[in-house]
Amino acid sequence: MASDLTLTTNSPTRQHFWFREPSISSLSAILSAGDAKMAKQARRAIDREGLGMLKNRDYGPVTATFFEPPVSALDMAVTLDPSKLLHVTHSACGLTIAVVSIYRLREFDSDDLAVITGRNLSITEAAHMATVWPSRRRLEWLAGRLAAKSAVRAFLRMRIGVIREPTEIAVHVVGDGLCAGKPYVEVGGGVGISHSDDFAIAACTSGPVGIDLERNRRLAPSLEEAMGVATTLGMQTMPVALRWACTEAVLKHFGFGLRVDPREVSLTSWRSDGRFRWRPGPQLRHAIAAMPLPARAWAGEIAGYSLALVW
Repeated sequence: MASDLTLTTNSPTRQHFWFREPSISSLSAILSAGDAKMAKQARRAIDREGLGMLKNRDYGPVTATFFEPPVSALDMAVTLDPSKLLHVTHSACGLTIAVVSIYRLREFDSDDLAVITGRNLSITEAAHMATVWPSRRRLEWLAGRLAAKSAVRAFLRMRIGVIREPTEIAVHVVGDGLCAGKPYVEVGGGVGISHSDDFAIAACTSGPVGIDLERNRRLAPSLEEAMGVATTLGMQTMPVALRWACTEAVLKHFGFGLRVDPREVSLTSWRSDGRFRWRPGPQLRHAIAAMPLPARAWAGEIAGYSLALVW
């Protein structure tokens, strides 16, 4: 969860503390204001339920109120330009998004790619990349890692004030279970990765994030069938490729991917500012019962691609 936060002490003095896109670590600034009891209560609440669960609730001496910035400009913040090798943006709603042009990477020779690899990948990551086959898939893997490292690095620098080199940020994946393949990092926040045709894109924020990018084209009949029919009036206007991106972004938020039937994600509305709502089916509801639910979901078309984010 990322939005403006006001913490108010429930005391005669009614002290107010304001935070721009807060993280758990940023709340330590309360201590410098001399209200250690307030900080302790806030931290306990956050550790127990997460930032998103604090919305407009009282916890002992603390009242927390979130003011959520609009997400309507998110499509304008993301740039899909094949001529730009890397583009990083910080959105007003707490997301740091990095786009890497696979189109540009294809133009580099082996020496250029070796320089990029040496500057950005650890020895372990470089060794793994050499095992990825075919070469097209290897380039997509590299672009995804570059995007993820760039997003996490920019998030750490902008939101927390921590500077890390790309080789210090290792992008891991869950090894097994229902969440096998879900990317994660040991520093920063949650990270999500997607790629389609000429681009790889990654998002980083303070909690879990699901992201999916799809080139606008007719989907295979099997994928359209897997999504089911759009039954609500608002969803019937959403392009099919964007509906698929929304479905994948929801499942990737929880780390499931297509190991869960896409028909378990029922898209119920899509607003003019890009925000969409969804409802889990019975199997998905059971699978996510112990997981924090996302606070936001956004989808839009950008430069011939469909992009969806859930965080």
